[in-house]
Amino acid sequence: MSSQRYPFAPSRLVKFRHLTDIYSLFEVALIVSLAGSTPVSAAVYPSPQTKAALTVCIDPGHPSEVNAGKTIQNGTTETHIDWLVAIQLKKILTRAGIHVVMTKSSEDELVRNRTRAEIANRENADLAIRLHCDASPDTGYAIYYPDRQGTAQGTTGPSSEVISSSKLAAIDIDSVMRQMLNGVLKDGGVRGDSKTLIGSKQGALTGSIFSTIPVVTIEMVVLSNRHDAAFISTAQGQQTMANAIAAGILKHFRSASSTSQSSPQSSN
Repeated sequence: MSSQRYPFAPSRLVKFRHLTDIYSLFEVALIVSLAGSTPVSAAVYPSPQTKAALTVCIDPGHPSEVNAGKTIQNGTTETHIDWLVAIQLKKILTRAGIHVVMTKSSEDELVRNRTRAEIANRENADLAIRLHCDASPDTGYAIYYPDRQGTAQGTTGPSSEVISSSKLAAIDIDSVMRQMLNGVLKDGGVRGDSKTLIGSKQGALTGSIFSTIPVVTIEMVVLSNRHDAAFISTAQGQQTMANAIAAGILKHFRSASSTSQSSPQSSN
């Protein structure tokens, strides 16, 4: 089996089959929920018994060996916001029947960036989502993916397959976040890891270099920006962000499902 749009291994593509109706329902529920400014009800989620065995690894950024993420910016910290949104995102995806793996078990747990990637690899996750907040003169969110190989700790990666699949995931997620956060936050678009400070030195972020599965880093807000910080510091803002990310993830899986259904099955 081959696919130009989704260069996944056959074993991974099998997991995406027959998901289109499930994720269409969930995406509609999310959008309706946001439009009405009401919490997402568990009643609208597909039954977990109908799910396929998809796995998402959520990586709440910091503390790591590089940065503790504890600098107070506009009354909060990156580590705190990353953790709160991660918890909401986990709840949403779990209700949708997705198996969720977290890279840490508490807000202040220190996990090395290489280890974060290895946790997702060990679980053979279908997608790793790294949650961060930026600090810059800019505003809004941006989505990063490994756009080239990098080298860290004597290892060069990721593979061309991971680069291609990560780019597709970033594009799909951004397209949904742009719609759901329109008028709320500026869309910074899809960017390569090489545009980040660490990525410009290594070629890619450490978590991407060691990743053997698709990986996307979401800089959810610019925390040094007062408007962005005010939005993401509220429970409603955190829920809105988690809803948008979840809908983007599910759109990506639905797209992969549609492509796999239209591709000839492997003869193996």
